[in-house]
Amino acid sequence: MGDGASARSIEPRAWQAVLEHVERKLLDGDLAPGDRLPGERQLATDLGVGRSSVREALRVLEVLGLVRTHAGSGPNAGAIIIATPGGGMSALMRLQVAASGFPVDDIVATRLLLETHVAGDLATASAPDLSSAERLLDAMDDPALDPAEFLALDAAFHLALAEASGNQVVTATMAGLRSGIEGYALAGHGRIADWAVTSARLRSEHRGVLDAIRAADATAARTRINDHISGYYAEISPDPDLP
Repeated sequence: MGDGASARSIEPRAWQAVLEHVERKLLDGDLAPGDRLPGERQLATDLGVGRSSVREALRVLEVLGLVRTHAGSGPNAGAIIIATPGGGMSALMRLQVAASGFPVDDIVATRLLLETHVAGDLATASAPDLSSAERLLDAMDDPALDPAEFLALDAAFHLALAEASGNQVVTATMAGLRSGIEGYALAGHGRIADWAVTSARLRSEHRGVLDAIRAADATAARTRINDHISGYYAEISPDPDLP
């Protein structure tokens, strides 16, 4: 999936190593409700990743309803296990681990179904909380970002929209697909002739989606998110016959 050496040097998905570590312990029964995870610093040291990657993995686990995190210090700080995965939740966790191996066409088709639904729902909702999505877009304006960092924030933006919708099943599925989304987005960026132009267009499209949501224009919100997702995929795809 692209240049393995450059991908490793910036570890665009280092948070996945943390997620898989916790998932294995949950699925194997080594962690149970009431247990506390090691602190961010300890997990980062044990797994050889940055603390930001630990925080990102914990965020996904919290979205999945498996941990609850507490800020600060003391005996109640950190993350506590509040549920064990079973049935459908176990399948979603396996989805997270397996997503990078799914056919890209299938991931994109699923994104289009889920994210057009999310955009339409947000546009018809009463005062949806878009603050997390807005903060991510502001972060993406930093010209110092390399493509992997930009695309990681991009994936986080799309997950933030799902979270804002309040649909827990859609949010969990989007969280499960995230590694696959980041993977194909990063793997194909080398086919882009001018990354500066493309990244500027992507930022504009993101803000256009939020503008349509704020304007309560569900049709525009759905159309813009559809065109945004399919447009980038068409740009990076080696298949000239993509719709």
